[in-house]
Parts: sequence; structure tokens; C-alpha cells
Amino acid sequence: MKYFDCTRSSYRSAFDSNVVYQFEIMEYVLDFGFERMGADGSKVDHPILITESVCNPVQSRSKMAELLFETYGVPSLAFGVDAAFSYKYNQGLGICSKDGLAICVGLTTSHSIPIVSGEPVFEACCRANIGGYHVTDYLKQLLSLKYPNHMPSITWEKVEDLKMEHGYVALDYTSEVRLFQKGGKEAEEKTRCWQLPWIPPPTEEPPSEEEIARKAAIKEKQGQRLREMAAAKRSSRINELENELNGLEFLMKQLENVEENDIPAFLSATGYVSKQEIESSIVKVSQSLRKAKGEQVENEDKLESSTSEKYPLINIPDNMLSPEQLKEKRKQLFLKTTSEGRQRAKQKRFEEELQRERQNQQDEEKRLENPELYLEQLRTKHRELSEKVEQRKRLKANGTRTNGNQNLSGGVGRGERLNAAQKERMRLLTTAAFDRGKGEDTFGSKDEDWQLYKLMSRDNDDDDDGQEEDEAELARVTSRLQDIDPTFVAKLDVGPFQPLTEAPRFRPLTKEDFQIIIGVERFRCPEILFQPNMIGVDQAGLDEMAGISIQRLSVKENGIEDRITNSILVTGGSCLFHGMTDRLEAGIRMIRPFQSPIRVVRASDPVLDAWRGAASYAAAPLFLRQTFSRQDYYEKGEDWLRRYHIRYSL
Repeated sequence: MKYFDCTRSSYRSAFDSNVVYQFEIMEYVLDFGFERMGADGSKVDHPILITESVCNPVQSRSKMAELLFETYGVPSLAFGVDAAFSYKYNQGLGICSKDGLAICVGLTTSHSIPIVSGEPVFEACCRANIGGYHVTDYLKQLLSLKYPNHMPSITWEKVEDLKMEHGYVALDYTSEVRLFQKGGKEAEEKTRCWQLPWIPPPTEEPPSEEEIARKAAIKEKQGQRLREMAAAKRSSRINELENELNGLEFLMKQLENVEENDIPAFLSATGYVSKQEIESSIVKVSQSLRKAKGEQVENEDKLESSTSEKYPLINIPDNMLSPEQLKEKRKQLFLKTTSEGRQRAKQKRFEEELQRERQNQQDEEKRLENPELYLEQLRTKHRELSEKVEQRKRLKANGTRTNGNQNLSGGVGRGERLNAAQKERMRLLTTAAFDRGKGEDTFGSKDEDWQLYKLMSRDNDDDDDGQEEDEAELARVTSRLQDIDPTFVAKLDVGPFQPLTEAPRFRPLTKEDFQIIIGVERFRCPEILFQPNMIGVDQAGLDEMAGISIQRLSVKENGIEDRITNSILVTGGSCLFHGMTDRLEAGIRMIRPFQSPIRVVRASDPVLDAWRGAASYAAAPLFLRQTFSRQDYYEKGEDWLRRYHIRYSL
């Protein structure tokens, strides 16, 4: 970063695959290297040997020479291929012979270079745009798709470590895949587990006796404080009710002294309509006061006045009443009907609650007698009720053809979905709407009108009552199952046209949720070096590249191919996978004739042997004869630089 200038370049690599094309960034790399080697003067007064890719374009070679001559002032320069240097170094160690094949599996590319009499034959080399970078990227994609919740942990550096530590090349890819498909002990032994950082939830220890006593004391203090607050609130409520009751009683005494003609004006000034309303308010306030004091309240039916006293105008004929009294009579009729409706609803709720408690008590007795049988019966009942309710909703939404009418358009009319009770209600509504408008609207002034209203109400619809009963029973059974069956999950009704779906289950995260299992990925990712079409690269694999290079040889000496296949060296960082040499040997054996001598060996250090070979070459006395100077470069031009090659056998 000392030499990095954001104004001159962006965060990009100096390489396009394995060819240098961003020489501004390459200058930073060379500055870093020369400074670390101690060449920090104005010029680098040393001959330079720099590696390049096989058949490097002359433009890249020319730009590199220009950069080294002009910027660093090097006296001379030589270019060489890293795979050839690695082969020469291992030849010196006795690992391979002078005739052989160098297969270099690099970061972004792979090469196969035939070596004849110690010199590489570049005309017969083969290249594939596949390497260790693609293996790492493929493994990262597979793990990200398999564990999308842990993508922040699946970094490039971590995936690279997993690839080099756990990756291997299968001798027979198809058989290895079948082994993992069947499972078993062998597949389990080959599976690796990567445990991500995970902190177990804290376990609650049982409280000690001192802690229990302390919490009980705190709870008692809080309870005492709440009781004091409730007593103060009750006292305040009693005072308010007593003041209100005294005011109402004083108002009644004043009303007794008022003349009959002045009563309406007096009532309008006080905000009450009639004397009965004041008396009713006194009764209600008295009941509330008794409840606040904790006294026993008499039966509501005894406290309430009779119907004739509360609604005195109901039983009087209309011809005996004035217009104001007729309006008051209608109001009393409405109040009476509303009060009766509330009483009926209250009684109905009480009966339903009593029936529900009785049913739960019976169910509990059955469960204690035979828990398994009771649970099975309850599940069956829940399933039947769910189907019944869902069927009724579906019929209500889509309709049925029970009347035998054929609708050619495929639709269902509303009349085909109504039962007898609903059709009668529709007839009454239509009749009432037709009669309306023939004079003054007097609906509701007679008891027959209210009976008609009751008939038109949906409360008398037997089909709706059955539906409500089924839904209530289904809710009760569902609640019961949730209490006694831990495996039961209630279903949610998402709509009339959609099926019932299960509610998602939530559970606490465990150690297994933070584990990344690497099984088939261990050999699936390195397999792309032999089958690049797995990631969409339509090129040859490593074994095919070896066969292509042997076929391209122009040298046709007797036995040259056997000597080459008998000394195949694999180098490069991506050849460190376990099983690489065995798989490569098996693939080349399938290409070569029967009983051909085939020997595949790995370099002593696939990563650093290229540097060691180049260092030995540069230290040789005849190295300076293979370099060219700045004057040679400018005099001979790019055509000469295109044909320039060093001799590796010094």
C-alpha cells in the first residue's frame, strides 16, 4: 500500500488470466519486490530473469521489457517459463528424466509442455483456462447455495483453506458419487464437518432458598402496595357514588315540589327526560354503591321494576296517545327489544361457557382412563371437523348445483347457493322493500314488525348456526390438542381458494445449526480439472491435454512417446490434491496404447520448485549469454523478441 496510488489505477489485478496487461499495477508489484530484496537505489544494476506464461503474447513481453529497461534501468533481461524451470529442477533431483511431459496446474490456467532432450517443445504444448481459482470459486458457490444463512462465514480465504485441507481427486468419479448417494459408513467417514463459532444459550440454574425467599418478600411487598392502591381507589369510588346518589335523591325531592305543568321544563334543565329515568339511575347507582362496599346485591330481576312501570306506554292503544307520547312509545319499544336481546345474548353466552366447561371435564376424565385412545379420537375428530368446515367454506364460495339446473356458462348463481331458510329471508326482505314507500314509513311500530325482523335476522338461520357450532367445536378441539399433544401444529386458514398450510415451527438454535457439512463437495470441485464442462468451460481436461500434447509432437523418434509418458511431472499449487497423480495416470492410460509405460510423479515442492529452478538457472555461469540488453531490444525490435527463447540446458 506504500506504492499504491488511487489516482493512477483501480483495485484490479495486473494479470488477465496468466498474462500481464496492467503494467501500472505491475510497477507497484516490482517496486515492492525490489525494495524487499534491497535494490532500493535509483537503478537495479543486476541482470533480471523473469517468468512468463507459455507462448506469451509479444505485446506483453515487449511492455515488460520496456518497463524494466526504462523504469528500473536493468542491464540485461531474460524470459523463461515457470513449468520448464520446475521440470529442470526436479530433473536435477532425479525425479524425472530429460524426455518427459510437464503438466502445470496453475491458478487460472493449466498447461502441458513436452520436454525433449531437456528442452521444452512449445509447438506441442496445450493450454486450458481452468485452474485452482475455478476450483475455489466452484466450492464457494456450492457451499453458499447449500448454507445461505452462513454466507458471511463462507469467505474466499476460508474456502481456499477448506479446499486445500479436505479436497481430493476421486479415482473414479461416478463410483464415488454413487457411494455418497447410497450413504453408509464409508461415505460418513469421508464426510467432514466445519463447526462455525457458536455460543450455547445460558442454562438457568434452579434458584437457591435464599433467592426464593427474597423473591417471595419482594412479591409480598408488591402485593401489599397493590392492595393499598386498590383500597384507595375503592374508597374514592365509594365517595363518588355516594355524592352522585345524594344528588339524585335531592333531585327527586325537588321534582316532588314542582308543579305538573313545569315538570318538562325542569327535566330539560337537569338533562333527564322523565321521572322514571331518574329512578332508574338511582337504582343503578345504589347497586354500584353496594358492590363497591362489598355488600350482597339482590337479584337483578327483583331490583328492576316491572315492565309496565319501565315501559308504561307499550300497552296503551295508539289512538289514546298524543304525538309526543307516540314517539315515546316507539322509543320504549326499541329499548325493550334491545334489553331483551342483551339478556338473551348474555344467557346464551353463559350456557355456552357452562357447556364448554362440562365438555372439558368429561374429556379430562376420558383422557385419564386411556390417554392413547383419547388422543387418537381427538385427532380423528379434529380432522373430520376441519374437513367439514373447509367443505362448507368451499361450497359457500363456489356454490353447488343441487337444484338440477344446468348453467351453460359454467357459473353458479346466488339462488343456487341458498337453502330454504335463506330463500325465505330473501323473500321477506324483498316484500318489506316493496311495501316501503307507500305512505309513511311505520315499520317497527307494531309487534308484528319486530317478529318479521326476527325472521329476517341471520340468527335464525339453521345452516349458519350449524357452521358456527362446528367452528366453535373445532376451536375447542384445536385448543385441547395444543395442550396435550406437543407434536400437534394448528393449521391456518389463508383464504377460501387456498389450501390449509401448517404454521412454521420455531425452535432454538443448536450446535448442529452452525455446522457446515462437506461431503460430495470434497471431490466434486477438483473434478472440474478433468471435466471442465461441469462449470460450462468447453475445453479439455488434464488427461486429455497430455494426449493432445503427445499427438502434436513433431519429433518422431522411435520410442519418444513411451519415454515421455514414462516421465510425467505434475507441478503447480493445484496438484497438491490427494489422488491427483493416480487419477492422471488412469486417465492417460485410457488414451495410450495397451502396455504403454506410464509414470506420473509430483514435483518435490509444486509451489516453489519453479522459483528454485529459475534461481539455479540464473546462478549458472552461462546465464548472461541467454540475456539481452537494452541496446539489443531497441535495435532488433519486436520481431526478434517474438522469436526469442532461452536454452534451458546450460
